[in-house]
Amino acid sequence: MSAFVGGMPVHRYRLVHMTELLASSDDGHPITALDTGSGPNLLVVHPGGADATSWDGVTRHLTDDFRVVRIRRRIYVPEADIALPHSTTVEAADIVAVAKLLESPVLLVGHSSGAVAALEAALLDPLAFAGLWLYEPPLPTKELIAGPAGARARAALDSGDPAEAMRIHLRDIVRMPANVVDAMFADPHVRAACTAYATAQIADSEAIDALGVGIDRFATLETPTTLIEGDLSPSHLRERLADLAAVLPNARITTLTGHGHIAHLTAPDALADTIRDMARRVLHA
Repeated sequence: MSAFVGGMPVHRYRLVHMTELLASSDDGHPITALDTGSGPNLLVVHPGGADATSWDGVTRHLTDDFRVVRIRRRIYVPEADIALPHSTTVEAADIVAVAKLLESPVLLVGHSSGAVAALEAALLDPLAFAGLWLYEPPLPTKELIAGPAGARARAALDSGDPAEAMRIHLRDIVRMPANVVDAMFADPHVRAACTAYATAQIADSEAIDALGVGIDRFATLETPTTLIEGDLSPSHLRERLADLAAVLPNARITTLTGHGHIAHLTAPDALADTIRDMARRVLHA
């Protein structure tokens, strides 16, 4: 089955033989995860603006070779009661709690804000993860990710206009071209999909900014790390990735030619191949 996001085809896949894991985080909150496939463990932290099923397409290309466990990030669970301010530290603890349910080795996969949470989880418990795969984490390396635009998005959301909050997020925080954002919101289905997680998305961006500017804390993280970028992604995301690569002692960058920040939708097979390559490098080193 297929749909369209921003004028691009998006394939939706139904995954069979899927179970659900249940963990309890440090604050007693129940954390669930979708569990599919068999083989070495991949723990996936999905991007913002969606839920764990947004990675169905990539997962489909991996389950013959890996056990893919996709954490349901607490703020993106449908009808979640989001406690503000949201904390990336809490998310990191959630990820570690799920990792403890899995046999070693565990390979940690994170996308966008999910990659920020994954990186913080690796810093919280470096021994929990054999390798990291991070797709354009929007870290505040030299400047905040949301900043004043985040305050405008929060004001729009609090005034009862989640669509405008997401316009601001996509245009001024993600920095997608304004005409692309306008075209997306002209489609009522895409507009509804974008606004469904507006409350969580704005809280997510605020949590990342709350980490503060600077990433020197990652200089001691020796975990083998593959950093993924798209050559069509917003330039600030690629710049932030380069900053991170310069700090991490054991990192390499892989560039997806002809793709941007949503290759999980536009090229799930290519994205899965980069994960498979990371796994080979880590597990057979």
